[in-house]
Amino acid sequence: MAIYELDPVEGIAVAAVGEPGRRRFFLLATGSGRTLTLGCEKSQVQALLVRLHQMLEAQQIEPPEQAAEAESNSGPTLGEPEWQIGEMGLGYHEARGMFVLVASQGAAGERSGEQPGAPPDDAPSVRFWLSHDQVIAFSRQAESVISAGRPLCPRCGLPMDPAGHPCPVMNGARPIF
Repeated sequence: MAIYELDPVEGIAVAAVGEPGRRRFFLLATGSGRTLTLGCEKSQVQALLVRLHQMLEAQQIEPPEQAAEAESNSGPTLGEPEWQIGEMGLGYHEARGMFVLVASQGAAGERSGEQPGAPPDDAPSVRFWLSHDQVIAFSRQAESVISAGRPLCPRCGLPMDPAGHPCPVMNGARPIF
């Protein structure tokens, strides 16, 4: 299995391309003389943000009052994605005082004998080593990209298209979860 290291990361960001409701999401990073673009899902970014906030709290790292806007504006540029992320993991290396984000390629198709959705044994992975300030800046930048999508319906909380949406609350039906 090929494991790439971006140690340390010089810049990391999330990008979205397309109209709200049809956007494609990407994880962009530069470091160790390399620029990397990986495809990802919005739900993966949302889950990563939740975990980042939990880990920042666990490490008792308080974000500064002022956001680091300069880093988010000068982030990596979007290129053709090298692969689609299947799994992500996040950890904290106590001795180095750095966060490590691991992203592995998703399975292209299901193979016999493997669990559905599990990456193949030879799938590439990349480790992104991030400082506290980079994690905080990345979190704020990713949140702004995620929140730039479709507005949520004030009645049911589901995303609305520009033409509206069939709100389950308005017709008496309840959403099935």
